Amino acid sequence: MTITHAKPATATKIRRTPAQTVFNVIAYTIILLLSLFCLFPLIMIVSGSLTDNDTLLREGYRLWPSQFSTASYRELFKYPDSILRAYGTTIACTAVGTTLGLLIISMTGYVLQRKDFKYRNVFSFLIYFTTIFGGGMVPWYIMLSKYLHMNNTYVARVFPILMSSFLIILMRTFISSSCPVEIIESAKIDSAGDFRIFWNIVLPIIGPGLATVGLFLALSYWNEWYLTSLFITKRDMYSLQYYLYDLLNSAKFAQEMGIAT
Repeated sequence: MTITHAKPATATKIRRTPAQTVFNVIAYTIILLLSLFCLFPLIMIVSGSLTDNDTLLREGYRLWPSQFSTASYRELFKYPDSILRAYGTTIACTAVGTTLGLLIISMTGYVLQRKDFKYRNVFSFLIYFTTIFGGGMVPWYIMLSKYLHMNNTYVARVFPILMSSFLIILMRTFISSSCPVEIIESAKIDSAGDFRIFWNIVLPIIGPGLATVGLFLALSYWNEWYLTSLFITKRDMYSLQYYLYDLLNSAKFAQEMGIAT
């Protein structure tokens, strides 16, 4: 009796039709052009920062500096402690706010999509209601400054952006579409608690949703300047964007005073 060994099956290469090849070429070309289009403003900003100020005012922005100059960077780093401090506070607020925001938003979205939560529709409506109607800026400012005492604190730069109705609804929708109910029910049968289900089962599944929400939060914290203008009066606590805004206003004021004299 002879034993014959079956040959391992080799993966068959799928041949693309000419129509699929043409479609892929067109799609990749469009994506490449869109990527270059998104990089175009960044290239213009870098080119403008390396152009002489008088030339920039006279000729405008170009892809390549017509008259190279590093005067802007020399002026910016004339006092390196201030700019580095602004970078440090912004990076710290971005890291802390994004981490806390992801944790709170993901937990809120997980609770709101649980069908065994009796009041999930009520809380979902209240969260959605805030996207249509708001109390206004004046009551909001009075609440944060007078009653919560957030003036000249880093909490004023982190707390208002920590959660948003849009991100909570987005996370709830993503969790409900990514986590089958059967997985959660089987985990509960195995005597797993709610937090363990959330931490060990739900979080690993919703990685793309966490990345999307985290990107929204990180961009909001990195570009934050309005909260600083409202609640922060100490220059050492300025965010990076507001520090640059204040620096530009100071330079413009000095230039106007020089012209006036």
